[in-house]
Amino acid sequence: MVLAASHFLIPMPACPPRKHSKKPHRPHSRTTSSKLNQLSLSNERTRACECFDLYKDLVPYGEAWSWQKRIVRDKKASIEKNQDCPDTLIILQHRPVYTLGTGSSEEYLNFDIKNAPHDVYRTERGGEVTYHGPGQLVMYPIINLRNHRMDLHWYLRALEEVVIRVLSSTFSIDASRLDGYTGVWVGDKKVAAIGIRVSQWVTYHGLALNVTTDLTPFHSIVPCGIRNRQVGSIKGLLGEFQPSTGCEKADVPYSNDCQLIDITHSSLIEEFSEVFQLEIHYKAISMLDFAETTPTTPGILGRNYLTLALHMNVVLG
Repeated sequence: MVLAASHFLIPMPACPPRKHSKKPHRPHSRTTSSKLNQLSLSNERTRACECFDLYKDLVPYGEAWSWQKRIVRDKKASIEKNQDCPDTLIILQHRPVYTLGTGSSEEYLNFDIKNAPHDVYRTERGGEVTYHGPGQLVMYPIINLRNHRMDLHWYLRALEEVVIRVLSSTFSIDASRLDGYTGVWVGDKKVAAIGIRVSQWVTYHGLALNVTTDLTPFHSIVPCGIRNRQVGSIKGLLGEFQPSTGCEKADVPYSNDCQLIDITHSSLIEEFSEVFQLEIHYKAISMLDFAETTPTTPGILGRNYLTLALHMNVVLG
């Protein structure tokens, strides 16, 4: 189903609005035994990062995708003119949608793509099929790796590190990487998927962390093309507290899904700032501004089964 042009941001009314501090979020140093320590963090100099924080909104995938590409084009134009530009972070939730990477196989869809349960997009990111929906926090870092490290493997490991730190510091959940795969795992459950694209060393797409996500839509696909693994969520893991998950009882004061989303969101911003050594500056965007930056994006499959001619693809998801 093609998304109507008027459907840009769909607020989640059950969650009260959150007020951001007027002060930018600055990273602070701390010790870590993480594998990322061995890979080296970003440059020591703290850089500015503008943050479009829409984490309480359900943003249609096509609009968010177009918005990212617009920002990437602007950054590349600035780089060509030898102009400096801040990094950008977008954080949001999506309406239910399935997305595929450039080389994704439709054999991992357990439904007829012409009669899909939700919209299906084929994108230019790496990786196989995944699901986005309410209760899942999605981070789209659009950063110039020339100002960090021009190393795609380092960047993927850094994104994983953000999630690993969130789960450990905030929820006492022992998460890890899994050899041969990209993403973050707790036992045999994947809680965060990562799929990126890099164009002239400018990144986009990013990571998706299941917080209170309804995992049922994952049953209609083979998530990330991995058949012998499960998908998990923070809410589900906190409800288990089993030694096999590596999850200890965490003193996390939340009484509903909205509060759990709030807590996770705050931790994600903090850990992202620290891992990438970025000073977060929140930037507002109005409905009108958002509409002007998001023209209709081809690439939606499903009922209208359109295809998208794609060009340069980088790395996996």
